[in-house]
Order: sequence, then C-alpha cells, then structure tokens
Amino acid sequence: MSSEESAGASDGVSRRRFFGAGAAVSAAGALAVGAAGGAIAATALRPAQDTPTPVSELSYPFYGDHQAGISTPPQDHLVFMSFDMTSKSATDLQLVLAKWSAAMAQMCAGQTVGSAEPAREQAVPVDTGEAVGMGPQGLTLTLGFGPSLFDERFGLAKFKPALLKDLPAMAGESLQAGYTGGDLCIQACAYDPQVAYHAVRNLARMARTQVKTRWTVLGFGRASAGANQSTPRNLMGFKDGTRNITQAEDMDQHVWIADSDQDWMVGGSYLVARKIHMLIETWDADQIGDQHTVFGRSKEEGAPLTGKAEHDVPDFAAKGSDGATIIAADSHVALAAHENNGGVKLLRRGYNFTDGIDDVGRLDAGLFFLSFQKDPEQFIKLQSKLGASDRLNEYIRHVGSALFAVPPGLPEAGKYFGQEFFG
Repeated sequence: MSSEESAGASDGVSRRRFFGAGAAVSAAGALAVGAAGGAIAATALRPAQDTPTPVSELSYPFYGDHQAGISTPPQDHLVFMSFDMTSKSATDLQLVLAKWSAAMAQMCAGQTVGSAEPAREQAVPVDTGEAVGMGPQGLTLTLGFGPSLFDERFGLAKFKPALLKDLPAMAGESLQAGYTGGDLCIQACAYDPQVAYHAVRNLARMARTQVKTRWTVLGFGRASAGANQSTPRNLMGFKDGTRNITQAEDMDQHVWIADSDQDWMVGGSYLVARKIHMLIETWDADQIGDQHTVFGRSKEEGAPLTGKAEHDVPDFAAKGSDGATIIAADSHVALAAHENNGGVKLLRRGYNFTDGIDDVGRLDAGLFFLSFQKDPEQFIKLQSKLGASDRLNEYIRHVGSALFAVPPGLPEAGKYFGQEFFG
C-alpha cells in the first residue's frame, strides 16, 4: 500500500446497499448482443456546457486504444471479482470472452444486456433489472487475464507474456487462499454501487456454466485520485494519493506497454490487486505524533513533515535540531517516493473496504490496493522495500494478492478480448 500514490472519497453521490444474487443469460441472447454491437456507442466525457452532465448520465467510451477504468478518473465505488474457468474447453472460453465483451460495451453505455421484463410470463428475464433507469453512472469495466489462464487447459501457453507470472512471496504478507489468484478478473467502477454490482452480477450470470467466482471485494470509497480530483483519505484518516500519476507522459512511461514479447499486450498494462487488512483498533490507539512519523505527513493537511501544504515536495535530507532527518527514512512517504526508488512510479487505483467484523470481534477493514504498471517488477521492487522496512507494517497485513495481464482496448464493436488466441 502506498499513500504516496493512491486515494479515496466520495463526490457526494448517494450510496446504496449492495444486493446479491445471480443466475444465467443464454449464450444465444448474449451473442445477439455482440452482433448488434455496431449500434452501441458510449457517450463522450462530460461535455463542455454551462450545465454539467448529471453523474447518472456520465459515461466513458468503451472502445479505444486502452481499456477504460485505468487512466479514467476513479469513481466512488468498486466491485472487483476474480473468476476461475470451470470448463476446460477453449471454445467455451472463447464464448465467455465474446459474450462479456459485447455485454460490457452495452452496460457501460447505460443499457441492459437484454430484456429485464419479457412479454411472455413464462420467460426468464435476460437482464436482472436492478439498474434499469439508473443511467451509466460513469461505469467502467476492465478485464484481465491471470497467469493460470495460460496453462495446458486451453492450449494458450504460446500466448503467455513472459512477465505474467505469480508474484513472489514478500515480507509483510499473510496471504489467504480465498483472496489470491484467478483465471480472469473484472474491475467494475461506477458512481453508484448498484450499477457496478449489476454489471459484475450479469457478467457472472451469463457465464455461470463456464466460470465460477473465486473471490470478490466491494469498495465503498475510492482510495485514489485522478487528474483534477481532490485527494481522499484512507481508513487511517490520512490523505491517500497525493502524488499519484495523472499526466499522459507518466502514463506512457510507467503504465502503458509499448513493447512486449506478445503483440496482443501492446497498449495494455499489468494489474496488481492486493487486499490489505488494517489493524484498525491498534492504529486508533496510537498517538498522533507517531502517526505523523509513520506516514511522514501531517494528518489533516497531508503536508510532508518538511512542508506546510499537501503538494509541497518532501525534503528527505532535511534534519531537525536533534540531527535526525525530519522525515524518517523508514516512513511510508520516504520508502514509497519515486525519488528514492530510481524514479519508479505506479498508477494507483485503490478503494477502501470493510467486511464487517472478524471472528474475534475486531473491525475487518482496510485498503484494496490496485495498481497498473507496464512491468510487474515496478510493484515488486517497491513492495519488497515497503514490506521489509515500512513503519506502517505494524498496522497492516497483506491478506490477498493477484496479478493480471490487462489487454488494450477494443478498436470497435464486433471485436472481443482475447480474440487473438483463437485464430
């Protein structure tokens, strides 16, 4: 977790409860959606006009050079789901990816994936219906492929990028099998939680005979900041994301893949997902002075301890009257800063989460850390350093972990993710 380059908060959009359930959409119906994909067109970003676009009507283009949900300004809510293929048929995998690609385009445009109320009483609704009339709500859906997808089941070994492999064991981990890995993942982000949940629910529903859910995280508050967004706070009360990547040149240098041993990954990125449990009760009992030392920043303003304002550049060499550096070398800020890591940067896109209480009655909450980078080694290098020395480790545990290859965006309707795998 790095407070230097992630964030979280709400833009005032009403929060709704998440509702569960799920069943199946017919393959024929979903493929019909794909065939009609030429008529699908997500609206552009907020238009320049006197009256801003209502958030319910805001949509981001689905088709383009890169998948949405990466450089897109982070929305307020997240549903992240990891899946395993239950079928060993390459044809079934192809069918899932084709259905999902078409359905993702429709839902990002604020449309249903079929009728939610068929005329015939005996008919099963194609769309589950809970997002009818709610609008796109800035929904983005981002798909990734896990290392396990390229094993012997589907004959895809020749398409596996050399960089796509399970992350190595690192200090500070207490990984739980129920929050690791997966063949596929979907990251759904929106300004309304019900819209995000509807999207993932319907994708899982239409593929229920080919995939099963491996694990999921519901993010109730963004913990990352994009361009022109205020810096939000993590559940420790500190601003999170002050120095996150926002400039196009940084995206090109650190996020988008320009050269790969697999042509299908050019224009894509690698997604790291880490579920980080915070020891909330322990942190809440800590003195404010120690909290400042742990982060290397002030709590309310978010300024480095060598400055006065949030965006002042930290001075890691400055010393106090006792001769020690004002910002401790093992503070979170010092260890995570790109100045101290050979210029390494990540695009953070994390979310706060809570799962109620744990089995001994403590708050089960923390940060669902998501980062995008052109090479997983960027994350490995940074997290290895943080895991070994970060003062924050006294208050956090990494309990979940996964790596996914995120292909580039689709150029047009009728194309689908992974199409290159099937000839």
